[in-house]
Amino acid sequence: MAAPPDFRPSGLQAAIIAASIRFRGVVIALAALVIAYGLYNLHDARYDVFPEFAPPQVSVQTEAPGLSPEQVEALVTTPIETAIDGVPGTTQVLSSSIQGLSLVTVYFGAASDIYRDRQLVAERLAVAAQRLPQGVTAPTMTPLTSSTQIVLVAGLTSKTQSLMALKTIADWTIRPRLLAVPGVADVTVFGRDTRSLQIQIRPDALVRFHLGFSDVVATARKATGVRGAGYIETANQRVLIQSEGQSLTPAEIGQTVILAHGGGRVTLADVADVREAPEPAFGAAAVNGRPGVVLNVEAQYGANTIEVTRGVEAAFADLRPDLKAQGVTLHGRLFRPADFIATAMSNIRRSLYIGGALVIAVLTLFLFNLGAAVIAITAIPLSLLAGVVLLGWLGGTLNTMTLGGLAIAVGVVVDDAVIDVENTVRRLRENRLLAHPAPVAAVILRAAIEVRGPVIHGTFAVLLVFVPILLLPGVSGALFAPLGVSYSLAVSASLLVALTLVPALGMTLLARQSGTESPPAIRWARTRYEGLLLRIGRWPRTVIALAAFFTLLGLSTLPFFSGSFIPDLSEGHFIVHMSSVPGTSLDHSLAVGARVAKALLKLPGVRSVAQRTGRAELAADVYGPNYSELEVDLLAGLSGDDQENVQSSMRAALSQF
Repeated sequence: MAAPPDFRPSGLQAAIIAASIRFRGVVIALAALVIAYGLYNLHDARYDVFPEFAPPQVSVQTEAPGLSPEQVEALVTTPIETAIDGVPGTTQVLSSSIQGLSLVTVYFGAASDIYRDRQLVAERLAVAAQRLPQGVTAPTMTPLTSSTQIVLVAGLTSKTQSLMALKTIADWTIRPRLLAVPGVADVTVFGRDTRSLQIQIRPDALVRFHLGFSDVVATARKATGVRGAGYIETANQRVLIQSEGQSLTPAEIGQTVILAHGGGRVTLADVADVREAPEPAFGAAAVNGRPGVVLNVEAQYGANTIEVTRGVEAAFADLRPDLKAQGVTLHGRLFRPADFIATAMSNIRRSLYIGGALVIAVLTLFLFNLGAAVIAITAIPLSLLAGVVLLGWLGGTLNTMTLGGLAIAVGVVVDDAVIDVENTVRRLRENRLLAHPAPVAAVILRAAIEVRGPVIHGTFAVLLVFVPILLLPGVSGALFAPLGVSYSLAVSASLLVALTLVPALGMTLLARQSGTESPPAIRWARTRYEGLLLRIGRWPRTVIALAAFFTLLGLSTLPFFSGSFIPDLSEGHFIVHMSSVPGTSLDHSLAVGARVAKALLKLPGVRSVAQRTGRAELAADVYGPNYSELEVDLLAGLSGDDQENVQSSMRAALSQF
């Protein structure tokens, strides 16, 4: 490859660019492979709403039926805290005691291994369980879930089935099926009227037959218990014996004999009412103002939200015909975070399409060269896909923050390619005007090297801006650092593309072009720009003063900007928190929630309203019956402005309550 006598390229950058021009076929083929692998990786990447921003933590819940908050704190929470204190890596231990429930949360360092942490806590809990009062259940660690936890909220309602039947279907049919879906950590069921077999004793009957409560309890245990009967050994055979005497219905339990004397007998039905009845409820739910059951499906730590959502919806599709036959309506999309991820990906694609179209239009207009536009438009997706591949290798996910970083990087990615292409086209045009034109390869090599220094310096200056974000500590760092990482990876990839692919494509697409005149748009703009520069040059102090004035004016507006930890996200979903006076009953909370849901459903744009009141078993949040959360889901396809209008209407409607 020949070069002008006054130009002697040297150094690593020159060697890379020269090799890319010489072996351009190999470079282009490798770029095609990277694009193909990036698209494949994009399809199989892990998607989530937010990065894992919560520190490693282990939550321990202990049911203490009948105990007051003070008793729970003294008899349950304190012994568990004492046992857990001192676990290696612990940074903080928080606890909460409410009526009938103790919650202890143990936080660990950011670099801690969560699985090892859970093992250490489990060992301590095994000892603590032996010190708890009689009647208190063994401490249980809640399932390991992601920071955002919920991947889908679904509901059940029915016009023919009772609430107890709906709760039984949710607990024994739907929940086990969903737990079998890969990536599902837990399914929290909100709803009242959990089915139970109750023996409601009549004290006067006990006095009449000279029996005590202990006699009834012992008989009930015998009636509902399962015992092994062993086996019978013969000379040549062992015969297994299986007992079939377990009572499963109220009638069978009621016929169990408590006392037999002189040919007479006393059964449970003689001293108590045996019936199916709901357990005392500590939570309830409603869907669109109608009492029902709400299921929160929670993802495992590090699971792919998109894949888990698809698996859960496939399970719902299998269950729907059977539920319909029983008269149960399944509301499968009360809240679907995967919709927000799909919207974010769609916005990224739209930004790329718009950016690509603008690049083609601008380069075609100002360079008058379609080949240059093709080179620049190829560099954009290649750089972004390379960033996605590197992000996946580092264990990152595609979420709101990483997608935002990629969107911000589009401008720099385009800039790297455009600078190279513009300088190459200009140098080739000037070379054609020479009496003795230099070899095209040498011109392209020189054009690429000329702009490498400024581009690299400018790119690293931009990357330095994100260093403070990468160094943020705590939750803020875990939340925003992925944005800086994805941006840095995409921009770094664009530098490599500019060093390799752009010169290779320039040699392939631009070498045989023969134009020698500047594009009309450039000639038109240059004439006017020169005149503007001449006029500005006469008043340098005025120009500097105006620049300083507008800079100070811009800085003076900073105090008037509002601040927030994260930007407002148009998810198409809102959560309304409703709290009344402590001691409020579930029925009253549901009644108020039904009125609120009715008012919200009248608003244009609101699709569904699901209410959760109180708490569910082993739920992450433990609230009393006076507290409710309403999941308000909007119609699909609403723009950001439309969603803000709906939010304003919701605030106006809620102000009436």
